[in-house]
Amino acid sequence: MTGTLYIVATPIGNLEDITFRAVRILKEADLVACEDTRHTRKLLSHFEIQTPVTSYFEHNKLQKGEVLIRALLEGKNIALVSDAGTPGISDPGFNLIRSAIEQRISVVPIPGPSALAAAVSAAGLPTDRFVFVGFLPMKDGKKRRIIEGLKEEEGTLVFYESPFRVKKTLGLLHEVLGDRPAVLAHELTKLHEGFFRGNLGDMIKDESAFVEKGEWIILVQGMKD
Repeated sequence: MTGTLYIVATPIGNLEDITFRAVRILKEADLVACEDTRHTRKLLSHFEIQTPVTSYFEHNKLQKGEVLIRALLEGKNIALVSDAGTPGISDPGFNLIRSAIEQRISVVPIPGPSALAAAVSAAGLPTDRFVFVGFLPMKDGKKRRIIEGLKEEEGTLVFYESPFRVKKTLGLLHEVLGDRPAVLAHELTKLHEGFFRGNLGDMIKDESAFVEKGEWIILVQGMKD
């Protein structure tokens, strides 16, 4: 009998956001696969969870993915976590999940914190339709092409961005999409959580909104008739 791959959402900042079910699954699993073992061990220690951990991240996802699939086929239950939030969203979890499905291994979501859902819920932009773009490419040409392809999208656009590139990305969004309403979400559920609301043009001029640390989410209103 094969094991189960649990997709476990973990806190994006505030440890109180973890669910009772997530704690139970992390305790009961045979192994926790995570992006950063040091980071995840701190989380497990906080909740007195003794389950062994192993690394599974972008640069070892192919080799380690094969190891994890073999363990699942042998009947082991594995909890997949990311450094924060829900695995499989802008992290290598997708590869392991797809491989498990191809092997007819049971994949069970353990829902909980998500930076995407948190930002969309509190931004104040339309939520009847939104498009999650995730991280844009590093190269300016590819980044511009993707944004240009979104010009006529009517849903709210959602981007993840590095603190070192957020202002430059805002400038490109303003240049390609025009001066639309937008929201910057910073360090969600953490001590210095903040939302900055206005038009793209105003945000670019407001130096006080930018700090080169933490995690940023950019939300831009879609095209209106």
